[in-house]
Amino acid sequence: MCGRIALFSPPIRFARLLDAALASGVDPDAHPSWNVGPQRRLFAVTETESGRVLDRYRWGLVPNWSKDPAIGNRLFNARGETVAEKPSFRSAFAKRPCVIPVDGFYEWDHRLGHAKQPNYFTRSDAEPMLFAGLFEYWHDPAQPADAAPLATCTVITTEPSTDLDDIHDRMPVILDPAHVEIWLDVHTYGRDERLGLLRPAPAGTLSHYEVDKGVGSVKNDGPQLITPVEPQALF
Repeated sequence: MCGRIALFSPPIRFARLLDAALASGVDPDAHPSWNVGPQRRLFAVTETESGRVLDRYRWGLVPNWSKDPAIGNRLFNARGETVAEKPSFRSAFAKRPCVIPVDGFYEWDHRLGHAKQPNYFTRSDAEPMLFAGLFEYWHDPAQPADAAPLATCTVITTEPSTDLDDIHDRMPVILDPAHVEIWLDVHTYGRDERLGLLRPAPAGTLSHYEVDKGVGSVKNDGPQLITPVEPQALF
């Protein structure tokens, strides 16, 4: 599971990294957040007829056939092993992939029993992470046909690498920059080739350290949330 993200780099940095244009209305220096949870906004890059575009999407996928957007409350992750078959995700996998750039993410170490300890994960090379994701546009049937749709996304997860398997049994799919084109271009690359990207990142890709438990509430925000704290003893 991946349910908490740090997103403090300006979107213009992500756009340049992914050779994408900023969508209309996206502030190139948007307000940063060190504590983004489901139902908040993430940035995602999609492939369009005119090239790649970075826009904002609500985190929690709402399939276009859904009658109730509340389904997105639980669809903030999609398992890579079943994403091509599950009714909630298979259409988006086939037609609407995206790349979700982030600075880092949090996972909670449950080995300490009731004292669940948050850990902050970042790339060892300090570059942004590029999560494999899916997006959808949902139209409220109660609204006029020309009303703006709700844009949503989900983060795809896979088995953990050795960088975090002692803390959690899942991790987000982190794309190698060289594989972004394969993931996004559904017209050129086949199903199996794209599914082959949904694997754990190589060992050594990630670094992590313990952080303050204040990150457990999305009401808390600020760079202090990624400041290292003294590691807790397991025994």
